[in-house]
Parts: sequence; structure tokens; C-alpha cells
Amino acid sequence: MLHGREHEQAAVDGLLARARDGRSGALLLRGEAGIGKTALLDDAVARAGQGFRVIRVAGVEYEAELPFAGLSLLLASGLDRLDVLPGPQRRALEAAFGLGDGSAGTGAEPPGGPADRLLVGLATLGLLAELAAERPLLCVVDDVQWLDKASLDALLLAARRLQAEGVALLLAARTEGGAPDERPLGLPELRVAALAETAATRVLTERAGPDLPAAVRDRLLAEAAGNPLALTELPVPTGPQTNTAGGLPLTSRLLITFHGQVTGLPPATQTLLLVAAAEESGELDVVLPAASALGVGAEHLAPAEESGLVTVTPDRRIAFRHPLLRSAILQRAPHHQRLTAHRTIAEALPEGDRRTWHLALAATAPDAALADALERTAVRTGRRGGHGGAAAYERAARLTPDRDGATRRLVLAAEAATEEGELARAEALAEEASARTDNPLAHALLDHVRATAHFWRGSYPTAYRLLLDAAVAVDRAAADGTAVDGSAVEPAHAARMLFQAFHAAWYAGEESVADVLDRLAALPLATDDPVAPLARYLPAAVLPALGRPAAALPAAREAVEAARRAGAESPADLVQLCGATLVLGRDEETVDLAGELIAEARAKGTLGVMPTLQFFLAEAELFHGRHADAELTATEALGLAQDTGQHQWVSQLSALLAYLAALDGRADRCTELATTALATTGPQTAAPAAGHPWVQWALALLDLGQGRAAGAADRLHALTTGPHRHHVSATRAVPDLVEAAVRLGTPDRAAEPYERFARWTAAADRPWAEALRLRCQALLGPDELAEGAYLAALDLHATTHRPFEHARTSLLYGEWLRRTRRRTDARPHLTAALETFDRLAAQPWSTRARTELSATGTPAPQAPVTPLNSLTPQELQIARLAAQGLTNRDIAAQLFLSPRTVAHHLYKAYPKLGITSRTALPTVF
Repeated sequence: MLHGREHEQAAVDGLLARARDGRSGALLLRGEAGIGKTALLDDAVARAGQGFRVIRVAGVEYEAELPFAGLSLLLASGLDRLDVLPGPQRRALEAAFGLGDGSAGTGAEPPGGPADRLLVGLATLGLLAELAAERPLLCVVDDVQWLDKASLDALLLAARRLQAEGVALLLAARTEGGAPDERPLGLPELRVAALAETAATRVLTERAGPDLPAAVRDRLLAEAAGNPLALTELPVPTGPQTNTAGGLPLTSRLLITFHGQVTGLPPATQTLLLVAAAEESGELDVVLPAASALGVGAEHLAPAEESGLVTVTPDRRIAFRHPLLRSAILQRAPHHQRLTAHRTIAEALPEGDRRTWHLALAATAPDAALADALERTAVRTGRRGGHGGAAAYERAARLTPDRDGATRRLVLAAEAATEEGELARAEALAEEASARTDNPLAHALLDHVRATAHFWRGSYPTAYRLLLDAAVAVDRAAADGTAVDGSAVEPAHAARMLFQAFHAAWYAGEESVADVLDRLAALPLATDDPVAPLARYLPAAVLPALGRPAAALPAAREAVEAARRAGAESPADLVQLCGATLVLGRDEETVDLAGELIAEARAKGTLGVMPTLQFFLAEAELFHGRHADAELTATEALGLAQDTGQHQWVSQLSALLAYLAALDGRADRCTELATTALATTGPQTAAPAAGHPWVQWALALLDLGQGRAAGAADRLHALTTGPHRHHVSATRAVPDLVEAAVRLGTPDRAAEPYERFARWTAAADRPWAEALRLRCQALLGPDELAEGAYLAALDLHATTHRPFEHARTSLLYGEWLRRTRRRTDARPHLTAALETFDRLAAQPWSTRARTELSATGTPAPQAPVTPLNSLTPQELQIARLAAQGLTNRDIAAQLFLSPRTVAHHLYKAYPKLGITSRTALPTVF
């Protein structure tokens, strides 16, 4: 029975009740060691009873990182249901767990190829939903702080997407005195505090009986400080002695207590417990053979069981009474005994990564064969999408006898640490490797590591310079015929580094962008090289936008097909090309190419590139006036970016959604999203958020729509004349600056940006762009030329389908006509603008058009009401797919949800649409 935990039990009961009702949820319990988190988890399992299916796992403190070890244990009972998962998700999970032909751990290629971390998380969501199909599921995870990062990331992704599956996810994590560096997991949290004195007294009375002397009781209560484990484990004083632990922290005193409990056991039992503590899974089939090699048998486990220090679970695992007990056993053992334990464990394991790691932990001298095996482990870790490759490479380097081989592995460790997001570790490894070699190519690779760290911290100029220097070094190596590991260095290596440098330069400024592109254009790439089409396309697409000469811009489709014929990896190698189509206004090519690449990414399961591609697609949809489509695309992309920790795209997509909110007058939503975009910079970044330019445009548009021309002009002038003036958002924002400046009576503020925009329009050579330039010209005057410019702009708008900008030009022209007392002429233009704004739900612009139309003496009609506007973006997206005839399972696979969540959203959408079943959906759409 638990004492003093009514508040925590009520929270758990609420979680279980929601799961019984078919709703999912998660709760994280945080608290210090021994505070009662595990007891609360046990209590939750008991409260769930037979009505729940229960799966459970606990993290284990271990010196090596074995990716997906925890997740594989948690989901073991559901592996017979893998066939229900979409193909890419199933293959990713098989690769992560080493299933299929058993290749994982033997050095062979995993059956499903490289496992995408996002796909593993989605597969976890799918399996949890399947396990909850017959009855609600309680998923219990203890000691989250020790769960391997790959498993934790997959669980957190699944937790964020749980909605209507009937899954209760209950986790517990240890804190060390409320340390400020506790990793926020993005889940609802409940702090488990110390017991109140009344409850603590009841716990102590249950342990020691009611006759405990008051002085002893008071001393124990003071020492335990409300910690239940301390109340049950600290020794009961038998005399008047003072506290021998002095001022030691409570955790240290508990460790000392456990030391004493283990010391009282027979030596053979202590040895067996050491082997069990050193073996990360507690499997009897491993622990007992390893202990047997030390002369210890299964019968020596009995004293530890009888004393309650360990139990043997139904699945034949040794479970310690508390994780601190395991830590105490490892700490008290001499170093040579721990080495011996790891060696005997390795001998009891089959060939594979676990055996390799235990051998590495037992090694005391360089060992070439073991270093080779560890490198293979690192390769497999990266292939599975897990963390731990950097640690394996680094340990391999320490065990490598020859200097050059060790240096090469340190370089690999630094690169792996960068991929795993451990920037400080990556830089430290890079510094160590750099000091060991004079190889220019190795230094170039290490500069790439440093540049990546600087980029993610927001030091864009430094990142750009390092990448440029690295690319130059690689280019020289290619020209000199330098070989690495027997393979010649090709100019394509330099091109790929310049692509990375272009990304950094985009945030560093125009001059940096131009420098990178000039070098890229000068590379001697073979025409059949997979990177050659992109290397030709980027300078041609971007340099004219900077006012610089460049080769003729080919059609994006031609460049894509050429890259594919040459063997480019699609969609990954084509992402940058897709984004470049927007720079010179090839928006129709963006829609076509991004849509194709997104569909390809869904089919292949290469979901990491989707937020980037969907950002480009959403931009193009917005520019085409397809605001609802843009919001659907950006909303899905934002969820994926958040799931994969892509801070740059979380910021950019939040900012784009803020702009869409400004368009239809959702002021609170706009400012909320803008705040999120500006605050999303990544944990180690000091630079402005990536979405800053889009945020400025969004807030300026909100100001402009609500008649605050001064605020709009200030934001837009800073955007269009600042260091990011070459960005797509800054270029497209110039017409808004012109309108705001003219309304303020300060057209000169827009003069220089307008001149740049006019040059860009000429380079873009698009009718819609020229229409916007003509609108700006009409606003800037002289007034006697305004009408001709407006009419020419409207003629060009009529040849393209960009309804929002067409309507804005009609509105401005109608306003101009009304001001010149030509009310009759103004009415058709204002009416057309109003109809378009109403259809697009652009409320601020509808209000403005309605006011202008009323001022001409014509009553303005009320805005039509459409049921589609009442749907959330996710409901609209699901309803559209259902209207196309897709099943719930098909929709779930496409949108990375569970089928039950799809059904939940459909049933919420039906009454909003005025229908009762999915058969009526085609009539709505």
C-alpha cells in the first residue's frame, strides 16, 4: 500500500480512465532516487488490472550505447504484428532490431537498409496502436534517464502522435536534486515530492513497528527527509550514536547501505551479482554461463533472492530491488573484477554488437581485431539510425595500434558525433584528430565537422568559411590525384561540401552566396556526375537574383532527369534544387517537383527530407493563392520537423504558418506562431531563428491588414534592406513595403527595394512578377500614369492563376478609382476583389474591400459561410483523402497516424460538414 501519494494516484487514474475511453495520453513522473517512482508504476499496473494489456521496460545504466535495446524489449510482445505496419515502417523497425535474416550483429547489411529514426518512431506508434486494438494498453517505462537515446526518441515521437488509440504511456525519470540540465521531454510531467511527515511516519512504522523509540524514529525521519527508499533501507540505530554518514547526500548514504547489504552475502553470491550488474539485460541465459566461468552456479543466487535484493522475473531476467543497488555493486567491485566480469559475459554471448562491446570494456591494451569489430559495430549503429556510433568509433580508435588507423577512426567518431547532435564532443574529437595528422583531406573533413557545429550554433560566417576552405582543400586533392583508402578524391566531393557551404552562406549574406556559387560553377565536374546538374542549376537560378551574370537557367525538370540518369539519390540529392526553383520565381516548377519528391519520400520512407520539401511546396502554394493547401502542407511538415528535432524547419514552418494566419486575420494565432518561430533556435544556437525573415513579413502583413501602415513599413524596410534581403520571403515582400510606404506618405523608403525588385522581376521573366512590379509602379506614381500601370497589371494577372494578388491589385485600383470620384468604375473591381477575398477567407482584406465598396454607394454582400472552414487542418486533410476513396489504414500510412486516430477525426468532421458517413464526402469536395 502506498502512503501519501493520493495526488499522484489521481493523475495516474485519470490517464487510465482516458485510455479506457479510447483516448491516449502520456505522463512522466520525475523525482530523486528512492522517492517512490517505481512504486507508483507498480501501483499503476495493479490499478489497471486485467482490463489492460501491460508492457514494461526499464532503462539500465550502462557504459555502452546499444541502440534500440530498450525499445526491442518493450515491443517484444508485438513483433508478431509487424505485418500490419506500412512497408517502410516495418522494414525500418526490422533493421533497428536486427530482425529478418539475422544480419544485424554479424556485419551483413540489414534486411531493410538504413533505418530512418522517424520511421522507427512511427512504427512504434503503429505497434502500440495494434497492441491496444483488443483492450487498452498501459506502457510503462522506468528509469528513462538510462534508456538508450534511440529508444527514447522513438517513444517520444510515438507519444506526441498518440491521440485516439487507447494507449496510456507512463514513464519515470530520476532527477539529481532538480538539476537544471534535465532533458525536457515534451510530455506532461508530475514531480514526485518527498512524503509529508504523517505519511513518512506510517511508512517507517510499517517497517520498524509501533514500538520504535521516539528519538530513533525522529532521527530516521530527519535523515530520510521524506524519501520512501531511505525510510525502508537506512539502518535503524540501536544506540545513541550520531549519524555516521555525516553530511553525505542521501543517495550516497543509500549506496553505502546497499554496500553493507551486499557485503553480508557469501562471496560466490557477490560474484554472481557483479556479473548480473555488469550485464545490461539481466538475462539468466547469459548471466549464469558467464558466472559459471568464474566457478559460480545458479544455486548461489538463492541468498540474494532470500534477502530480497533480487528477483527472477517470469521472462527469466534478474531484476534488482532498486537501481541504486546495481550501482552500488558495480562501484564496490575492484577494477580487475569488473574487467573479468565483462570478459566472461562476452564469452557467454554470441557474435554481435553486445559481445563486441563487452570485450571492449574488458580490454586493457590495443587490439587490432577488436578495434575492427568495434568499427563494424559503429557502422551498423549508424545504419540502424541509432545513437552510439561515435562512442564505438572512439573506443575503436583507442584500441587501434597504428597511429594513422586510430586517427582515421577519430575522424569518423567526430563525424558520427555531429550526426548524433553531440556538438561539443564532435569538436573535441576533431581537435584531437587534427593534432595527429598532416593529411589535408583529413583536415578538410574535420573542418566540415567544426563547420556543422558552428552552423547549428548560428555562427553562419564561421561555418561558411570553414566549409569553403574544406571544399577548396578537397578540390586541390582531387586535382592532385590524392587517394584516400585507395580511392581517388573526385571533384564531386568538393561539390558536396560547396552545397553545404551554400546553405551556410544563405544565412551569412549575399557576398558569401555569390562566392560559393562562383566556385561551384568553376568545378570541373564530368557531365555524367550525379551532382553536376545541381552544380549547374544553383548558380543559374540564384546569381541573377543577386544581380550577377549566370548561364541560362534550364528547366528544373531537365536538371532533375539528368541527375537521376547520372545516378543521383532521389529525393535526398534533389532537395536543394527544388528550393532553388523559388529564387527566380519558378513557382510552378516548385509545385510540380516538390509534390513529386514528397510522394517519393513517403513511398521510400525517407521522411527526414519531408519538412524541407513541404516548406518549399507550402511557399509555392501560398504564392499561387492556394492558402488552404499551403496550411495543410505546412501543418503536417511542422509536426514532422518537431518529431525529428529539425529546429531550422520548425522555425521556418511556424513563421510561414504565422503568415497564413495573418492573411485571414487570426491575429492571436499569428503572434503565437511568430513567437514560436523566433524562439526555436536549437539548444546550442545563439543566432537569430531561421524563420526570422518570414516572421517579419507575417507580422508586417498583419499590421497592413489591420491598417497599421507604420508598423508594417518599419518591419518590411528592415527585411528588404537587411542581410537577408536576398531570401525568397524578403524579395516577395517588396510590394507590401511599397503599399505601406505609400500609405504613410513616405514612398522614398521603398525606392531602393523597389529598384532591386524591378531587376529581380526582369530576371525572373514571369507575367505574375511583372504584374506585381506594375502595381508597385502605379502606387509610387506619378499619379497620371497610375491607371495605365494598374490596367496593365490586371491584364497580366488575368493570364496567371494567383487569385490573392490579383484581388489585391483590383482592390488598390478600385480604391484609386474611388478616390478620383469614379465610383461606378470602381465597383466591378472592388466587387471582384471582395468575392476573391471571401472565397479565400482573407478576412482583413474582405473587410477592407467591403468598406470600400460600401463607400461607392453599393451595399456589400455578407461573406458566404462554408462548412469546410470549420474543420481543423488535420480534419480537412483526412476528409479530403477519405473523399478520394482511401481507407482509414491507407490514410494512416500516408499521414503517419494510427487508423483509430483517422477514424476519430472523421467522426468529428462529419457533423461539421452536415453529413453522416464517408459515402457523402465526395459531394462535399
